[in-house]
Amino acid sequence: MVRNRVIFTGRVQGVGFRHATKMQARSYKVCGTVRNLKDGSVEMVSEGEPEEVARFIASVQDRMDGVIKETNLTIEDANGEFSEFTVLY
Repeated sequence: MVRNRVIFTGRVQGVGFRHATKMQARSYKVCGTVRNLKDGSVEMVSEGEPEEVARFIASVQDRMDGVIKETNLTIEDANGEFSEFTVLY
């Protein structure tokens, strides 16, 4: 298991990014969260098998390509704190 923390920058708030990401997560075996940050970026934390998490992140990048300017990925140790994928407000 792996945990990936991704910060997406660009015009990523106010465009349905969090909702779309949550809906996409249903197609993958991942758990985690997505939330807006005060600086206008979006943070997504996802846990799962490395290949599945990588495919999920790639699908989010592909779907939201028109609004993402930059993607910063940090790989961390999974700790199993999530049981589903949710939007944080």
